[in-house]
Amino acid sequence: MNEVAERGLAALTSWRGARPRFLLWLAAALLFAGLPLVFRSGSALTMMSLMGIMIIFALSYNMLLGQTGLLSFGHAVYYGLGAFFVVHAMNAIVRAKYPIPLPLVPFVGGIAGLAFAIVFGSVSTRRGGTAFAMISLGLAELVASSSLIVRDFFGGEEGITTNRTRLPRIFDLTFGPQIQVYYLIAAWCILAMAAMYALTRTPFGRMCNAVRENPERVEFIGYSPAMVRFVAFCLSGFFAGLAGGLAAINFEIVNASYVGLQQSGVVLLATYIGGIRYFIGPVLGALLVTFLQLMLSDVTEVWQLYFGIMFIAVVMFAPGGLAGLLMMHAPLLRARALGRLPVPYVLLLAAASVVATGVIACIELTYHLLAKTADGTAMRLFGISLDVASASPWLVAAMLVAGGGLLARAAWAITVRAWNDAALSVGAPP
Repeated sequence: MNEVAERGLAALTSWRGARPRFLLWLAAALLFAGLPLVFRSGSALTMMSLMGIMIIFALSYNMLLGQTGLLSFGHAVYYGLGAFFVVHAMNAIVRAKYPIPLPLVPFVGGIAGLAFAIVFGSVSTRRGGTAFAMISLGLAELVASSSLIVRDFFGGEEGITTNRTRLPRIFDLTFGPQIQVYYLIAAWCILAMAAMYALTRTPFGRMCNAVRENPERVEFIGYSPAMVRFVAFCLSGFFAGLAGGLAAINFEIVNASYVGLQQSGVVLLATYIGGIRYFIGPVLGALLVTFLQLMLSDVTEVWQLYFGIMFIAVVMFAPGGLAGLLMMHAPLLRARALGRLPVPYVLLLAAASVVATGVIACIELTYHLLAKTADGTAMRLFGISLDVASASPWLVAAMLVAGGGLLARAAWAITVRAWNDAALSVGAPP
């Protein structure tokens, strides 16, 4: 009787400890379900669908970079190959009239990503560090070049197209409207996020962290760092292929850009900007990068340059990423000591905005002068008509950068003092 009572008490205690996480995941699912009720436009649904895909892709990449310490320059290989296999699977299902509904098809991409991760990972994960990074880069180039050679599978420059509405229906859903595709992506996104989070809480997830920190000690206690890296690599490939499969369903076309280095660079930026040390970091990075990709591409032709500047700024001033910046405030939030920081933060944000305005002006003026001279010297920036042949726009831009830099330096000193005072007031290290 006592043993039964002890087991019941242990189960109750375990549930009480897991209940906050369960409620958090339930809130996330409700958020995914409710977003289309607030953002109803077609562009918003498209953006949210792409965000869901990028969240899975970035979290899969962080299984390598953040969890296991493996810097890969070719993660798009498994994303792209998963997408190609899903497109071919969809076309085969339509031709042969297999009774396989569309919601199950992304699993084909996951299996394809896993299969190629097993093949490529058996070679690349034998070494870590720089050797792994260079091997991943070589494999990425190999697959990217093959995409233009093996035309029967990759479709050459035109790619492979499909039609998701021709697959067998489930619950009379055609998946023609974007809202239905969004909910499909959201459902897979929640499942993939929960699965990857659960992996981080397992002993294997802890062993990945140990390999990241000290592979020699892991080997000393009897584990194989190469095997840990290999298993993590394979799981990462599975989820990357799943994300690629969802992208294929969303766009209904897959081409060589899916396996290119640019796609690998985007997921690296999203993961690092969000923060590789926290599970929520790649999620934040995926949301921000996807939003900026879609918005900046409509505003400027050199939007990729701004991504590079953002990446450099994060590496220099916030190596923990967005999640690291947020987690820094957790002790102060619990101690209710954040009241000293809003004013310094506003001052710092205002000064940084002045600098950013000047930098943007310099970039856009330079780009127009060097690349768009055929259109004349007149341009519009921030709603203002400018002449790049005149000295005044350049002087104003330089003054904004210099003056904003001085203001930012003063605001930074004020912010540091306020932060140290708040940290010392709660006994935290400054």
